[in-house]
Amino acid sequence: MKYPSGVSITKTPKQKELINYKNRGMNLEHDLNLTNDYYREINRAVIYKKPTPIKISKVDYSKNKITEAFFASPSTTDYNGIYRKQYIDFEAKETTHVKSFPLANIHKHQLLHMKKIMEHGGICFLIVRFSRKGETFLLLAKDLFQWLEENDNSTIPYDFFIQKAYQISDGYQPRLDYLKIIDQIYGGAK
Repeated sequence: MKYPSGVSITKTPKQKELINYKNRGMNLEHDLNLTNDYYREINRAVIYKKPTPIKISKVDYSKNKITEAFFASPSTTDYNGIYRKQYIDFEAKETTHVKSFPLANIHKHQLLHMKKIMEHGGICFLIVRFSRKGETFLLLAKDLFQWLEENDNSTIPYDFFIQKAYQISDGYQPRLDYLKIIDQIYGGAK
């Protein structure tokens, strides 16, 4: 850019290094956390991100710092809470794949947990973001399990999401209004 005095400003290599790639792949989680904060603020639902259970094995008390810890047990799904007097539970995944969603992203214990939620009448689903396409989908657990029963593939094709899942539009408040879709599926707010 040239300023009126004729001085040119160009980016130096050091300025380009300031680009921060920290937390890439965490965009979906961030958007869902903002959404759930908003839902709680307006008293629409009480849904939280579940912490991963860890067991602390070593602590440096002089620095108030955990120095060693490990996962105490496999976590179940990412989010749970209550909406319209009903338990809600879901997993959120983000993929850079364009044509499919790799099933390796979902662990067996998560699938077992989702199946139990369905058996007990809870609302259960998977939210998948195809980050390179900029599209986010809500796939009901029943449709996920139907796919798993009928197919031996290690991936779910993008077209299956187009046919069976519900696309979640980006917004301002809430960022990802997935409860709007839950209302469409289950008959609106009670």
